[in-house]
Amino acid sequence: MNEDQLRALVRDAVARHLEGAPGRFQPPPSASQPLTVSSHVSHFRYSLPESGGPCLIEPAVPCNHCGYCQSHGH
Repeated sequence: MNEDQLRALVRDAVARHLEGAPGRFQPPPSASQPLTVSSHVSHFRYSLPESGGPCLIEPAVPCNHCGYCQSHGH
């Protein structure tokens, strides 16, 4: 079996598998539909004073203002 035959075999197997897949991905009908953005608790950030000192999470390194300590790490 050469490489072209193997590729054809794989393509056929994938096509057969996707034909029977119930949750097969379907692209949206229109890409211009607006997204609905809602606020979620995982995006909340606490108000902590800015520090130029050590990181609150990892004190051995300086604070680089990543915001991890202001959130739940999500």
